Amino acid sequence: MLLSDSVQYLKGIGEKRAELFHKLGIFTVEDLLYHLPRGFEDRTNIKDISDLAEGETVCVKGVLAMGLRKFRARNGTWVIQTRLSDGSGVMQLTWFNAPYVEKSLEDPSAEYIFFGRVSYRRMSPEMVNPIIEKVDSGTSKMGKIVPIYPATGGLQQRSIRDAVTQAVLKLGEKLPESLPEEIRQKYNLIDIERAIRSVHMPETFDDFYTARRRLVFEEFLKLQLGVATVKAHKHKQSAVVIENVKCIADFAASLPFELTNAQKRVINEISADLKNSVPMNRLVQGDVGSGKTIVAAASMFAVAKSGYQSVMMAPTEILAEQHFAGLKKYFEPWGIKVAFLSGGQKAKERRENLELIESGEASVIVGTHAVITDKVNFANLALSITDEQHRFGVSQRTKLAGKGINSHTLVMTATPIPRTLSLVIYGDLDISIIDQLPPGRKEIKTIALTEARRAKMYEFILQELNKGRQAYFVCALVEDSDAVSAKAATDYVKRLSNGVLRGKSVGLLHGRMKSFEKEDIMKRFAAGEIDALVATTVIEVGVDVPNATIMVIENAERFGLSQLHQLRGRVGRGAEQSYCIMFGDQKSGVAKERMAVMCETNDGFKIAEKDLEIRGPGEFFGTRQHGLPEMKIGNFFTDMDILKETQGAAAEILKEDPMLENKKYDILNREVVKTFNKVGDVLN
Repeated sequence: MLLSDSVQYLKGIGEKRAELFHKLGIFTVEDLLYHLPRGFEDRTNIKDISDLAEGETVCVKGVLAMGLRKFRARNGTWVIQTRLSDGSGVMQLTWFNAPYVEKSLEDPSAEYIFFGRVSYRRMSPEMVNPIIEKVDSGTSKMGKIVPIYPATGGLQQRSIRDAVTQAVLKLGEKLPESLPEEIRQKYNLIDIERAIRSVHMPETFDDFYTARRRLVFEEFLKLQLGVATVKAHKHKQSAVVIENVKCIADFAASLPFELTNAQKRVINEISADLKNSVPMNRLVQGDVGSGKTIVAAASMFAVAKSGYQSVMMAPTEILAEQHFAGLKKYFEPWGIKVAFLSGGQKAKERRENLELIESGEASVIVGTHAVITDKVNFANLALSITDEQHRFGVSQRTKLAGKGINSHTLVMTATPIPRTLSLVIYGDLDISIIDQLPPGRKEIKTIALTEARRAKMYEFILQELNKGRQAYFVCALVEDSDAVSAKAATDYVKRLSNGVLRGKSVGLLHGRMKSFEKEDIMKRFAAGEIDALVATTVIEVGVDVPNATIMVIENAERFGLSQLHQLRGRVGRGAEQSYCIMFGDQKSGVAKERMAVMCETNDGFKIAEKDLEIRGPGEFFGTRQHGLPEMKIGNFFTDMDILKETQGAAAEILKEDPMLENKKYDILNREVVKTFNKVGDVLN
């Protein structure tokens, strides 16, 4: 069997099942070998029934103490039950809708091993839906460490394990080794063949962890080298030099407010980049309301005054329109023309804006994804800005920058990322942080409430609305669902309108509405025509409404910490005291922890650290959106020590051989290029 062979020809797969493997990105035997486990089941722990504790997941071995009892429950579910004896005690075994059990337990005299979670009912131990294995079955996984793989619907763990085992045992060629011998020795890493065998078929926990460490190291090293190569590639290019950055001082003086020291510092960092012939690639991180947009405006002003164009791309039409209105207000007194592009524009308006852009008459362009369509031709684009960059893929960011010739690039995000990790996530970018809120902003008071205090909360909100303030109510769902127990926006808006907020204007906003409907609602809310807005997370990135002082989040346990923080940032935009009120199920430890963090701090970076710790990097980063290869085995939080090691290793390698041209790095270089090219051809 060769690395390039199709998985279709492995025993037990075939053409139809191969399609399920394809969904996981597995096409060849090599793909299968690198489909790495996300965890494991410890089936080494075989315990006596008399020693079982509530909640532990273990193996028990014994013989059936009674025949199978099969019956249909009231809800129509088929139930199979039996009892197991091991000499120390007896326990009940129960399966729901599991027709395979009868065949699996057809030999009443045989000894069996069962693996599952122990619960106690009426003082007696029980396992529900345990895994079954007949002792001496020949393919036993019991008494072993069993890998758990990323899977897809219709493809069971057993099928993946069987396929991987075949690939490991029958491979007829050597796996290419990407790490030179001196790196393996220096960092105490095993070779690739041993690592792959041990991670899939570990005999001991030491085997598994040693193999995993080698594979995580390699994955992180490729990431570090790839990011560094992208940066080096960009530094070879030549961009437009914006000589006149001192004019930004005139722009700042014309503003009706004083810039914060943090904003001034970041503007200086951007100015230094714009004066350089190397294309700027800078990330501006700033908490919600820290004033990133005015920093971007100052950069666009300098570019416009030098005779070039800038473009700002926002993820939603509502946000793009807000930026357009703001920039128009700042720039028109200076004679700087601002154009706008969006998918919802009328044909005539769109045509006029396209002409302004192509002729160069418009120096500043604002829009949605519409700005990266093929019909948009810039006259002399020198600066491309992406707002709320986590909402865009790397290919969109690259396409926007490609509209100019090596244009300067600025990306902005209100999603704070811990400093140590941003060096990896955005390693190809220089990082600026706006770590100061504008003066006069009051800290948002945040509280987590139970249902018992709902009536009091409504009284308080009514008082605020009677003072002329406005409120958001955020729901996790658009409509009621049988599958999910949570408040739905469509039902909630009716209950508020007909109940506690009778007589007030209550609006509804959700993602299924048409663009013009959403825009109309947000415009009316911003204008103060709507008192309370019931919405889904579509308002997570939205317009500034300084008069909105209340944010109510229903079923807060259904949102991640960073998302809760983003939602909270919709209020607190004006001089009045603002409040964030969270309702949710606080029974689970994680939910309670999240809400406690929200109540304790308004610091987005502290919240980001905690969110990463609670949720793990997969959900936190959405790595594809950040333009990174997807991590197959490494974890940015729990593997921080290995991450730091690979930062050092990458620096040493690049110092010795910046372009990885030495023969010993041939395979490593090839792997880096292959890995990064999957996310947008950034190394070509």
